[in-house]
Amino acid sequence: MENANTLSAEALQGKAHGSDGFTSTNTYVASEELMSAVNVAIALQKPLLIKGEPGTGKTMLAQAISDSLGKKLIVWNIKSTTKAQDGLYMYDTIQRLYDGQFGEEGVDDIARYIKLGKLGEAFSSEEQVVLLIDEIDKADLEFPNDLLWELDQMEFYIHETKETIRAKHRPIVIITSNAEKELPDAFLRRCIFHYIAFPDKELMTEIVKTHFESVEENLLENALNAFYEIRELREIKKKPSTSELVDWIRALKLGGIPAEKIEKELPFVGTIIKKDEDLEAVRHRV
Repeated sequence: MENANTLSAEALQGKAHGSDGFTSTNTYVASEELMSAVNVAIALQKPLLIKGEPGTGKTMLAQAISDSLGKKLIVWNIKSTTKAQDGLYMYDTIQRLYDGQFGEEGVDDIARYIKLGKLGEAFSSEEQVVLLIDEIDKADLEFPNDLLWELDQMEFYIHETKETIRAKHRPIVIITSNAEKELPDAFLRRCIFHYIAFPDKELMTEIVKTHFESVEENLLENALNAFYEIRELREIKKKPSTSELVDWIRALKLGGIPAEKIEKELPFVGTIIKKDEDLEAVRHRV
């Protein structure tokens, strides 16, 4: 597998299909390592597999790439029942039968009853798009392998119409995983991999500031101190995420909570703590 982190984001500027490369946006702060991984994947025309704990911005990354490069985003949300075929196309036999019973015109035109899935949409687009395959590990174990040909060759065959759909422009493919299941080695070999580590305090400060026009420095400092102290507690089962921190700071601002009370009293703690046992651990800490 390619080691994307050995290359700098700057070294790949201009190599991603003629673009200036992916950079942070006004609403998404990416580390140098993440920008490098994205630009390597684009330059090598390979899917980028993103892992990381919940709340590290895996899903939001695809939107940020779309915004940064000015490309349309297509999202394929994966569920436990999702099959690879769902992303290619669906043949609506029920609707065709219904139309035939009621004498609708054009019922012999099978193409009318073919509906492209998200992968099909990305392949058929007149311009290059960003395709997000979100939470791939929710599907069964065979799902990633069932996509190998399509992701390699950028084409698939519609049996009903005897038509091959080939990608007009290879999409930028972002795949997220919560590491709920191990992905097949054959699939991993075809991807660039990047693990999004949880942001340190310095990076988190930048991230939080993208969500607010202004935030009082003492409030932000004290909230961050309390947030990271809670995450470091051994007893915590569900560590608070970035989005929960943003919600907490927003609640503190709206509530007019003095900065000096935050670490000691943890007001509105229900915005960052969501389990009974975690609440007990935090109360014991206070």
